[in-house]
Amino acid sequence: MLTIAATLPRFKKEQQVSFVGGLGIIKGCLPEADTWTYLIEMETGLEPKMGRIGSETRVLLPENDICLSENY
Repeated sequence: MLTIAATLPRFKKEQQVSFVGGLGIIKGCLPEADTWTYLIEMETGLEPKMGRIGSETRVLLPENDICLSENY
């Protein structure tokens, strides 16, 4: 099924953004139900004792949950 968004994405790839869970960088986006959903790679902190597991630092968020980072 082809989805066409009525508006352009508000954020660009590799742009630093903030959200309730922290800070991250936009890695991609896709149209979904008259808005955009973004793949965000979160900043990594110190490595936990158990180590890291794959893409645990990537989240999908809708456009209205994201804002421009004030640190960038």
